[in-house]
Amino acid sequence: MSAVPTTDLRSISFWWDRLARQTPRDPLDGDVDADVVIVGAGYTGLWTAYYLLEHQPSLKVVLLEAEVAGFGASGRNGGWCSALFPASWDKLARAAGRDGAIRMQQAMFDTVDEVGRVVADEHLDVDWNKGGSAYLARSPLQEQRAKDTITQARAWSFGDEHFRYLDADEARKLVGATDVRAAVFTPDCAVIQPAKLVRQLADVVERRGATIYEHSPVTAVEPGLAHSIRGTVRAPFVVRATEGYTATLQGLQRDVAPVYSLMIATEPLPEAVWAEIGLETRPTFNDFRHLVIYGQRTADGRFAFGGRGAPYHFRSNIQRGFDRDPAVFEMLWHTLTELFPAVAPYRVTHHWGGPLGVTRDWWASAGLDARTGIAWSGGYVGDGVGTSNLGGRTVADLILQRDSDLVALPWVDHRSRKWEPEPLRWLGVNTGLKAMGAADPEETRTGRPSVIAKAFNRLIHG
Repeated sequence: MSAVPTTDLRSISFWWDRLARQTPRDPLDGDVDADVVIVGAGYTGLWTAYYLLEHQPSLKVVLLEAEVAGFGASGRNGGWCSALFPASWDKLARAAGRDGAIRMQQAMFDTVDEVGRVVADEHLDVDWNKGGSAYLARSPLQEQRAKDTITQARAWSFGDEHFRYLDADEARKLVGATDVRAAVFTPDCAVIQPAKLVRQLADVVERRGATIYEHSPVTAVEPGLAHSIRGTVRAPFVVRATEGYTATLQGLQRDVAPVYSLMIATEPLPEAVWAEIGLETRPTFNDFRHLVIYGQRTADGRFAFGGRGAPYHFRSNIQRGFDRDPAVFEMLWHTLTELFPAVAPYRVTHHWGGPLGVTRDWWASAGLDARTGIAWSGGYVGDGVGTSNLGGRTVADLILQRDSDLVALPWVDHRSRKWEPEPLRWLGVNTGLKAMGAADPEETRTGRPSVIAKAFNRLIHG
């Protein structure tokens, strides 16, 4: 990340543009002692501080943020507080058994409600709406994948209360997209205004006693120390909560790859258009294509719509210019208007993006090295709104030595192997992105499941 701070905060994302004027907090000025120092003031860092202080209010907790709280993915994402975990149930079961996989998924279901509880208890105004999520099937192959999803869910003992198959009429009533043949609906998802959540959570954490230093980039962490360009914080516990920016820390360039996801937002749409489109209960939506898309109907009646496809940059490079890719924005607009032709006459008012964190084995983790006092949570692969809350609770319990169910979940202390050195990392990640981009046209052309996608999914999901 550049050491030059961002001054135009509204340019970060549509979500930031809707906030009232934000005044940056003071930077670190010299060396400080603390009980816990947290590197990164996004969701992961803030949730960790929140639960540490909930359980032990006397702790001195310091957060160091390179830009401003919520500058990264926490203030730019699609606004899905979902129960999605990147590692598949099969992969989890191979490491922790069937029971471990089920407990991990149940913890993710519970996490959505936990975030909702905090939103209510702290009186946060974040446009929270638990409308569930609809995964649309818009081709015969996608329809079969929807059926297979339900079959798999039942095999893992998850019933209609978590995953329900919708026929064409039910699906179209919920989401009036073109060519809808079926859908899988889960109630375990809520929409939020992500920048509101992260900024208000930062205020709550401060009121509870934490200190947040903004514009204080950290260059390295080591046992008992977080080194910033503005000073050093000494603490028995150091928490790395850097997600897509992990590669900016000394010695961690190959731990988490920053992969970009981009978004667009439309102007508010007339009620007559929404009457045609649906999304009345504001479920999130995507479909069963291979190259990920995601969308929501915002509280003020817009589409916020995003997807993958932007390239990974050599040596995990992160620059502000990478947040804007005209070709990807055009693809997103084409996809959105293909799904909802009624949107075509209306303007796109915002374009933005940013890096998310991907581990080599597509497996998020949270943990604490008791020998060094260094803790972490991350590798969410774009599903961090909910998972970061679980990560914050888990790291807090590990630090405080609380014997909770969370510390026994199969993601705790998981160690992903490092990404390959360059140029192999650049070649591998971008080949994967291109492969998934080619898989959907391949299926349209052949009418058969994509060979490319099958090979890639086997590689990352097991």
